Amino acid sequence: MRVRLNHYVRPMSSAVDWQVAVRRAGTLTPPGPRGSRAELRALIQVLRSAGAEAPLHVGEITGLRAAARRAAEVPVYVVDRPRWAQANVEMFAQLTDGLLPTSRLPGSARMAGEEMGVMLAVLAPKVLGQFDPFTPAGPSPGRLVLVAPNVLKVERELDLDAMDFRMWVCLHEQTHAVQFAAAPWLAGHLSSRMRALVEGVSSAEEGSERLGRALRAIVDTLASAFSGPGDVPSHEVGGPLVEAFLSDSERAAMGEVVAVMSLLEGHADVVMDAVGPAVLPSVRRIRAAFEKRRDGTSAPDVLLRRLLGMDAKVAQYRNGAKFVRAVVSRVGHDGLNAVWTSPEQLPSAAEVADPGAWVRRVHG
Repeated sequence: MRVRLNHYVRPMSSAVDWQVAVRRAGTLTPPGPRGSRAELRALIQVLRSAGAEAPLHVGEITGLRAAARRAAEVPVYVVDRPRWAQANVEMFAQLTDGLLPTSRLPGSARMAGEEMGVMLAVLAPKVLGQFDPFTPAGPSPGRLVLVAPNVLKVERELDLDAMDFRMWVCLHEQTHAVQFAAAPWLAGHLSSRMRALVEGVSSAEEGSERLGRALRAIVDTLASAFSGPGDVPSHEVGGPLVEAFLSDSERAAMGEVVAVMSLLEGHADVVMDAVGPAVLPSVRRIRAAFEKRRDGTSAPDVLLRRLLGMDAKVAQYRNGAKFVRAVVSRVGHDGLNAVWTSPEQLPSAAEVADPGAWVRRVHG
């Protein structure tokens, strides 16, 4: 299954050789499950159709109907795993354009590209879909990328209703499209925060100290990975490999980004489950099966999740969903929609943990 994107990484002077990252991810990423030509053709067609239909359901649930109509125009790309990796390289290149200095060490850009490619190859089999608000994709802001072999793999493994599951995945990702359509300033806001963080890290002069912290984090992770799953510590904004390279001020800046991402992911989780049985008859069964899958129980799985920050990602879903449900219970979806009006209305990390504080600040 090799469905190509319409955008390709442009050669850039950078600390990372982006083309090498794309090639390495493509060679290392396993292809995924097989299917007949007719089955794969139907999978692609259903995902495209569900991707186009999902924003309208999101609009009905959230009240963001005008934004949902705009989100319905977002391009939908149904891709294989290497093309997902390519899409992420494109996004990283877009976000860091002009920020990463070219190293004077021979071959360092290529080595950085190799490392990124390996990391993306590890992640590629795990991602079902992704809304990218940062990469231009025609007249509409952003693009939706759906990873067909991963959707097929999960629905087979969990024995799910294929039509329901494919729509459920699209509901989550297209909720993000609606969010960014409702808040046209949001992509720029997040991009500026991320670029500032990358710029600070890349210009720091304490590389050896940061490397030492990274090694200690790996040791700590190895020591704790087999003690069983647990909550992500409140101070941890990424995985230990991310945490190890951040100063206190950078962690605070990352915490601001994580608070927004918690809102976005939690909101999408709530919306995808709020669609009634008339649209998704098996929605409750899908959620129960998927939560069990998210938790992962094998020791290697726990280790990988902690090293890569995937535990923190799951915490984003759950903490954000708690925030959204608590706010909606008090002021409804219309009250929650204040978050899309300006950056000042976004919840802080403390408010994500205390939804009442956000309601009092915004609604009095």
